[in-house]
Amino acid sequence: MTVYWYNGKLISSPTIELDIYDPGFLYGATVFTTLRVYNNTLDSRLTNWSAHCDRLKFSLHSFHWSEPNWEQVRQGGQLLLAHYPVLRITIFPDGRELIIGRFLPPNLTSQQTEGIKCVLAMAELGRSLPGHKTGNYLSPWLAKNQATDAQEAILVDVAGNWLETSTGNLWGWKDGTWWTPPLTAGILPGVVRQQILNHLENQQIICQMEPWSADIVQGFEAIAYTNSVVELIPIHTVQYPTGSLPYHPHHPSLQQLRSFFLA
Repeated sequence: MTVYWYNGKLISSPTIELDIYDPGFLYGATVFTTLRVYNNTLDSRLTNWSAHCDRLKFSLHSFHWSEPNWEQVRQGGQLLLAHYPVLRITIFPDGRELIIGRFLPPNLTSQQTEGIKCVLAMAELGRSLPGHKTGNYLSPWLAKNQATDAQEAILVDVAGNWLETSTGNLWGWKDGTWWTPPLTAGILPGVVRQQILNHLENQQIICQMEPWSADIVQGFEAIAYTNSVVELIPIHTVQYPTGSLPYHPHHPSLQQLRSFFLA
């Protein structure tokens, strides 16, 4: 049975009814955030409900869109967490909310342990409005689906700098420290990215925020990506048109990032 929450109502159906002129349908004019529910509660530190709502509020204010009834949004999330461990909260320009759920990837544990292969996407597949998570997500969707012999795609800018994967933020280890692309490079300010940055700072672990040029990525010993659903996934190979770069998916430094999800 498929259940979702839409505009203040819990609905049991695999379909939704929208006006054919709804800008969310026509143009992807929505903002969304995806979270993983830990310990069956929205109030878990790792669920981080408030940070996900703050992400939505930031985009709504930036676009001058209406805010939803936040108590209603939480009510929908509370009802759906009984059915799904992962919730996607979408807000329409007029303040309507849509919350759908899904399950964790079946191969998540093996990917967290063994790592994955990525390919570099074409520069033209950069995300629209990268500082916001909008419903116009065609570019990263294409990038990931065109990565036919890999599990993820890495988005790049016109200069070839690595930005982020199609679904998460990048981390690299070299010279005894962590590196992550800066927000000014044009990446999504991920909720987990900020949580891990805070965690590293609390552990007095330095993180360099520099653009990931060709010279920098060749020097990494290990790289990984994070998001609110998969936590941390090491990357063992990055394929590009003329070759590939190998990385150590079992590098001991990765435990510094994983420790955030255990603390």
